[in-house]
Amino acid sequence: MNDNLALTHYLANFIGEMVQAGVEDVVISPGSRSTPLALLMAEHPTLKTWITIDERSAAFFALGIAKASFNPVALLCTSGTAAANYYPAIVEATHSRIPLIVLTADRPHELRDVGAPQAINQIDLFGKYSKWFVEMGIPEDTPIMLNYAKTVASRAVSTSLSAPAGVVHLNFPLREPLVPNFQAIKWETFKEGKTVYTSGKHSLHESLIPIFTKLKGFEKGIIICGPHDQFGFPEAVAALAKKIGYPILADPLSQVRSGVHSKEMVIDCYDTILKSAKMFESLKPDVIIRFGAMPVSKLLGQLISQSKATYHLVVDEAEGFRDPTLLATHFIHMNELNFCMETAALFEFDQPSEYSAKWKKANEVVKPTLLSKLTDFYFEGDVVRHLVPLLQNGMSLFVGNSMPIRDVDSFFFVNEKGNRIFANRGANGIDGTISTALGVNTKEKRLVLLVGDLTFFHDLNGLLASKLYSLPITIIIVNNNGGGIFSFLPQAQEEKHFELLFGTPIDLDYGKVVEMYGGSFARVQSWDEFETEVTGSFQSGTLSVIEVPTANRNDNVVLHRKLWEKAVEALDALL
Repeated sequence: MNDNLALTHYLANFIGEMVQAGVEDVVISPGSRSTPLALLMAEHPTLKTWITIDERSAAFFALGIAKASFNPVALLCTSGTAAANYYPAIVEATHSRIPLIVLTADRPHELRDVGAPQAINQIDLFGKYSKWFVEMGIPEDTPIMLNYAKTVASRAVSTSLSAPAGVVHLNFPLREPLVPNFQAIKWETFKEGKTVYTSGKHSLHESLIPIFTKLKGFEKGIIICGPHDQFGFPEAVAALAKKIGYPILADPLSQVRSGVHSKEMVIDCYDTILKSAKMFESLKPDVIIRFGAMPVSKLLGQLISQSKATYHLVVDEAEGFRDPTLLATHFIHMNELNFCMETAALFEFDQPSEYSAKWKKANEVVKPTLLSKLTDFYFEGDVVRHLVPLLQNGMSLFVGNSMPIRDVDSFFFVNEKGNRIFANRGANGIDGTISTALGVNTKEKRLVLLVGDLTFFHDLNGLLASKLYSLPITIIIVNNNGGGIFSFLPQAQEEKHFELLFGTPIDLDYGKVVEMYGGSFARVQSWDEFETEVTGSFQSGTLSVIEVPTANRNDNVVLHRKLWEKAVEALDALL
């Protein structure tokens, strides 16, 4: 019998308290030094354990679970470079404000800096990307150390959730023997946990009331909803917009474009509207009320920068300063939902202004153009235009960066279906996209992942989670054989080195990869085929990958610009 009681009691107290504090999922990568933590987690009666071999993929998978559930997820690995592979996902979690509790096993102090294998400096490994770092004590079976383990666990959950939500890193130096004594564990003793404190819901400060009184004198105001996912927010911001009479420019990641809430004031074609120089000038606002991170649309960012609004309010409960324009006049550190409700109560409903009506009319004029047919096949924007109608009620969409998120911004229009839209827009990278989407998929009804071919290639290891856990996901690859977004950028004019440095064609047959992971693969050649494969995939219980080969990357730019030019002509005629 293993008599390693100190190790067992110490780590069981930590894990039991962490679960009582609210952690429901842990993602584990196999390793030796993390053995006692991994075994005890697997032994816990309610903790859901997910095994992902590649640590980079594991971290993004955990990110996805936390992103979908709003709940902190634990992440466990062994010592050495295993933890360094977490770094990209930790950066994304920090910028996206996603709660992760990173648990790294380590060599004990006497085996550090002496040439012991698999020993690196793990102290504060993630630097400022971790909200809180703790070098845990060597396990002891004493009342004070057991209480210490529980206190750190409780505080770790609380800290990861407190605004802004983010990453906590706990480093566990562990001595051999590493196998716990299962007979010494009584999980039922952990039913009453410590109190977990999270950030409060701030109310509207009385000093702000005069500002809102002044806002009543400004008709040219807009509400900008950037990436923001909060239960009840779409309904609350819609009610505020109606009371104050300002249109809502809703980024697809704001969750305001889809659902049963009122969309009377929602503008979903603003990026195309702002491509008209005349419209851009005439729609510059005097008041901006902004929620969430900066929107995907570059033109909307330029409108914010060039408007020089009299009042530019950034509402952010997390007490951040998310304003790259450096033009905000007020940062209101208040719960976004409460802000909408309390501010709406200060206004009497009035008819929308001529300014608001101009936004709405422009939106009505642009939308038919954005829905118009350009070609029989091969236009990348058509992937979104054909996909969105196929999404079922309550189904979720995860979008890769570069061109897919921009096409979703342009072609995902308001609907009643309650489609939740996800993306890794914290650091805007393409790494870990498949893994994150599959993490989200563990908590969502059904998920569709829309990515480019390079993004898909970048995280092929992530497909393993679908195979291991039979996660039914539909992945749509927009394959233009390279980095399509660079064709829209100035470096596209530098033809001599463009393909080598930016186009980066890789000529891969992804069907063989999908087969290796036990999924089905289809390469479609028409929209009828596309719709048949997509709707059929929703009935599948496993991985379904659908590849859409699109136009030459340069032709795709031409098709996008042709559509925008038609829209601008219609807008200029309206003016």
